[in-house]
Amino acid sequence: MSTSKIQVQVADGVGWLTFNHPERRNAMSLDMWQGLGDAAQALEADPGVRVVVMRGAGGKAFVSGADISEFDAHRADARQKEAYGVIAARGHQGLATLTKPLIALIEGFCIGGGLALSLTADVRFASTGSRFGIPAAKLGLGYEYAGIAALARLVGPSCAKDILFSARFLETDEALRIGLINAVLEPADIERHVRDYALRVASNAPLTIHAAKEAVRVFERYASTAQADEIAMLVDRCFDSDDYREGRSAFLEKRTPQFKGH
Repeated sequence: MSTSKIQVQVADGVGWLTFNHPERRNAMSLDMWQGLGDAAQALEADPGVRVVVMRGAGGKAFVSGADISEFDAHRADARQKEAYGVIAARGHQGLATLTKPLIALIEGFCIGGGLALSLTADVRFASTGSRFGIPAAKLGLGYEYAGIAALARLVGPSCAKDILFSARFLETDEALRIGLINAVLEPADIERHVRDYALRVASNAPLTIHAAKEAVRVFERYASTAQADEIAMLVDRCFDSDDYREGRSAFLEKRTPQFKGH
């Protein structure tokens, strides 16, 4: 891998993809997005990999979102957001278009971009005490259409709007109830459970699984519409706003942001 913050291991037909940035709760830095694209490409191309499991290192977070400390340098406005987005999109799309079953093993924080990454998984298992949320409204940044569409398809429009409007964190019981995750396991049991599940999937007929995954992908597919382009303009407006600058400053200064709506 191009960075040690993204790690890949393969054993018994299972590819283990680890977000390895525990000192920042596995927050995604720009080099991690690049490494994620490389990892997804390698796992897709490896004929020995039947199923992929992604997880965060350290047991405290799956991915806690983007590394906001980099935003002033790499994501300060709509123009920089576009360049940043090209690299991040390759990593995200690498997971989203993976033809092999993808499982998310979630321990701890699964926030913002981390939640979006978990939505690329076919099945999500979480340990008790994990937390889920999209705090974009506390930072003033815009959330891309594709991520919102994926969330709304999974939990329904009303729950998706609640998550986005309130920017609150959901506990595992609520996440399970609304369908955001498939099961909740005790921390001591989750790795064994996911390993056993992955091995079960890996032992099944790969052509059957591939056909099933592609059928569901077609069922879920959304179109690129003029309305989606309008949403992209609204997202750019967020990134160019004073509120976004205030949100970044407030986060780094550990204070409550004062948003003005411009």
